[in-house]
Amino acid sequence: MTESAITFENVSFAYQDSSRNLFEGLNLNVAEGELCLVIGPTGSGKSTLLQLANGLAPHFTGGRLAGRVTVAGRDTKSHPPRLLADIVGTVNQTPGLGFVTSNVDDELSYVMEQLGVSPALMRTRVEEVVDLLGLNDLRERPLHELSDGEKQRVAIGSVLTSHPRILILDEPTSALDPAAAEEVLAAIVRLVHDIGITVLMAEHKLERVIQFADSIVLIEKHGGVTHGPPREILGVSPIAPPVVRLAQLASWSPLPLSVRQARSKAADLRTRLDDVHEPSPSREPEIALKAANVSVKYGSKLALASTSFELRRGEITALMGRNGSGKTSLLWALQGSGPRSSGEVEIFDIETWEDNKRSKRNAGVDPKQLDSVKAAKLVALVPQNPADLLYLETVEAECAAADRGLGENSARTLEFLKTLSGGIDPLMHPRDLSEGQRLALALAIQISGEPAVLLLDEPTRGLDYQAKASLSRTLARLASDGISVLLSSHDVEFVARTASRVLVLSNGELIADGSARQVLTSSAMLAPQVARILAPMNLMSVDEVRNQLVEK
Repeated sequence: MTESAITFENVSFAYQDSSRNLFEGLNLNVAEGELCLVIGPTGSGKSTLLQLANGLAPHFTGGRLAGRVTVAGRDTKSHPPRLLADIVGTVNQTPGLGFVTSNVDDELSYVMEQLGVSPALMRTRVEEVVDLLGLNDLRERPLHELSDGEKQRVAIGSVLTSHPRILILDEPTSALDPAAAEEVLAAIVRLVHDIGITVLMAEHKLERVIQFADSIVLIEKHGGVTHGPPREILGVSPIAPPVVRLAQLASWSPLPLSVRQARSKAADLRTRLDDVHEPSPSREPEIALKAANVSVKYGSKLALASTSFELRRGEITALMGRNGSGKTSLLWALQGSGPRSSGEVEIFDIETWEDNKRSKRNAGVDPKQLDSVKAAKLVALVPQNPADLLYLETVEAECAAADRGLGENSARTLEFLKTLSGGIDPLMHPRDLSEGQRLALALAIQISGEPAVLLLDEPTRGLDYQAKASLSRTLARLASDGISVLLSSHDVEFVARTASRVLVLSNGELIADGSARQVLTSSAMLAPQVARILAPMNLMSVDEVRNQLVEK
């Protein structure tokens, strides 16, 4: 019989200020040498489950813990995280917050230094991890210069050098492009299969990971927990990736968990479907933004090289590319507060268009030349971490501050929030909101000025499939009001559902610009699951397949 690496025995837990238990009488056994995937809606308690397994809850988070959690035989009540550090390694959702050194090599060595590993062995382990995760090109660089995806790989590497028996990962691929995510997941799978490490992993992008899982823990909104084989859990789960939803639509059995398994069953379905032909635009759309030869340098490093394109009113455009390709640099350069080494950015709102018509010229406004209030009415940006925009004690206070910043006396921002979220208690503290609610609040703050252009940097991090669908509908409404949306994303499923156009950056250069269907279905790395399963057809989503089957 396989021994348990992590055991929950009749566990109940509640945070200090909460009147209800997040978990009640939870019993769970994660076998040694198993990759156990934790899934559930945003805010259901996935991160809390991981923190119970590594001792952070309640030793660091506070709260009331009843029952018993043991990790490799050690009771977490009597073993705080520092006494579990030799057997448990943890990487959280924002790895950069956990860095304690200034460069990659030092960070990879830090945990080993605390554990008293000999210098000779430390060097060997560092080299092993550098090769395993492809970190060689990063090791001489300061940590603050790395992209979020590069930081994620370094954080995982810094944990692996201590040779933990148990690895706990919270959204390990959330900041990674598809290629980098495959590299990291392949490394994790090798650790499980070849070394026998136990992995407990929470992840929202299930399309990337379910084929690697030995078991799945499903946490539901009400706190119920179910643990079992992947096919058994996904067959009843309200959360599932496109490959599972397509299989359920087509009544495939047994349930496929990978593109390869699904393709072996898809031949009959392909014969019943047709390619999608995109309609030609009925009129020439108005330009919302022009970027001409925009370049960004950080010291001697060229992050963005002479990039030119236009954004159209009422269009949702996705900006894609590998980690470090220049996406975030471009967004901040367009917004006006980020560095721009050369080039021009022009924003056109309704007033600008009317002025141009009257004067028979064609010039927009550079947001870099405006004060913050005027710039906010032209272009708004929601950063990768929406919480960076939030600093007050209540949702209501945040909304009121946004109104004052725009010179408004009304409750405009709070009204925007109601339309986006369906209702958030205005007296809640922003830190108590779910990821989706925080994003809705940040969006409301940024769009309350009714900008011509909305920029979003990785807006789906931490969101489940339902929250992503809600965000997609929200962006569609904003676009229908004439706002031009440019979103940076590694989430190909979200892009396929949301964007009509895709720009692709590589090493700071714009290498592709076309319709989302054209760019995504023609790419081996960017194609969504449905496109891969049904290739060479150009269908991209389960909804498109369902609609065709209904029509026929």
